[in-house]
Amino acid sequence: MAEYDYDLFTIGAGSGGVRASRVSAAMGARVAIAEEYRVGGTCVIRGCVPKKMLIYGAHFAEDLEDCANFGWHIEGKRFDWKVLRDNVLKDVDRLEGAYTDTLENNGCTILHERAELVGPHEIRLASGTTVTAKHILIATGARPHVPGCEGHELGITSNEAFHLDAIPERILIAGGGYIANEFAGIFNEFGSKVTIMTRSDQLLRSYDEGLRERLLHISMLKGIDFRFHAEFEAIEKKGRSLKVSMANHEPIEVDCVMFATGRVPNTEGLGLDQAGVELGENGAIKVDRFSRTNIDHIYAVGDVTDRVQLTPVAIREGQAFAETVFGGKPHAVDHSCIPSAVFSHPPLCGVGLTEKQARQKLGPVKVYQSDFRPMKNVLAGREERALYKMICDEADKIVGIHMIGPDAPEIMQAAAVAVKAGLHKADFDATCAVHPTMAEELVLLR
Repeated sequence: MAEYDYDLFTIGAGSGGVRASRVSAAMGARVAIAEEYRVGGTCVIRGCVPKKMLIYGAHFAEDLEDCANFGWHIEGKRFDWKVLRDNVLKDVDRLEGAYTDTLENNGCTILHERAELVGPHEIRLASGTTVTAKHILIATGARPHVPGCEGHELGITSNEAFHLDAIPERILIAGGGYIANEFAGIFNEFGSKVTIMTRSDQLLRSYDEGLRERLLHISMLKGIDFRFHAEFEAIEKKGRSLKVSMANHEPIEVDCVMFATGRVPNTEGLGLDQAGVELGENGAIKVDRFSRTNIDHIYAVGDVTDRVQLTPVAIREGQAFAETVFGGKPHAVDHSCIPSAVFSHPPLCGVGLTEKQARQKLGPVKVYQSDFRPMKNVLAGREERALYKMICDEADKIVGIHMIGPDAPEIMQAAAVAVKAGLHKADFDATCAVHPTMAEELVLLR
């Protein structure tokens, strides 16, 4: 390896790149990692972490309403967006520093500049310096997709949502996925009039139909409007407002348009063609189950491969890469049975097969469920109901668990272990309930 400047050169210091670099360096590899923006990547800097903080902030809107029936009287309440925004951004700075310290403490060289391949083992930095590496890892993530309609430059993406000067009075969010629904809940709780538009006829297509319908019903009761089968025709400036024209619907005037229409792998301008790396039709890097590209010494992990665009998956792929290449323990990530959550209002989550998927794959299945009103909602006078579903095969082996309701994602983590382990409904039935909790519904399903 001495013939190269580094044993590993990683392009992209997001969740996957940081984990792979840190672990590889701890195993004795000489590692450099290049990042042109900020260490931490999408999740830490402009994604799930700061967004979850906004979600926490948004929950206080309902909590302050509900607290009256619990004996609390709060007068003169008001919301200051700039206080929350600035505190969130301050914590993002802290996390970036923590990620940087972790890399440096493990002996990684951090290069705060863009890098691109100029040969099979050669990387050129924006400063003009060229270095070589025995192994190269691409971990550049993905970016928000922006529709190509007239006036698209007038809209924002989730990246800019964290830096707004003020909460818009009216906002149109384009998209039906988790980012659209999460920000819809955030802005709605902060007082915006929210409209979601999507090209399809449904939300959150990968989740169980029962949960999707429940979220749609609750969201509409909260005042969020929906426009299905809608596609952009044009966005134009009208004074301080934006007029949005769309197919199959009347135009709408709003103060902000936010695009949440998917994410595109960041592969442009990396010189992948110079190294002969193959890409898929959507620009994602093609890899095998060990995250290796068609070039033996070049690997890719995380969203840039467009396998499963989730932070924990990228971290596992980065860990597996390090163990395979530098740890002498070849290891491939199992991309099946991955739990996921949407931090909407209320949140929903799932693991394994949905009811529809199970019927298509297995034929006859058994569905156990609990449709209940959480205790807190009862006393608060809130009519929202939670829904828990357990999908089992004919032998009562659990093949999927799906939940919508307060704190459902916190409960899902333990439930996902049970599904991954192949437990049966009888294992849940034999487990004593923790009472009174919402989680106990999982061992009381009928």
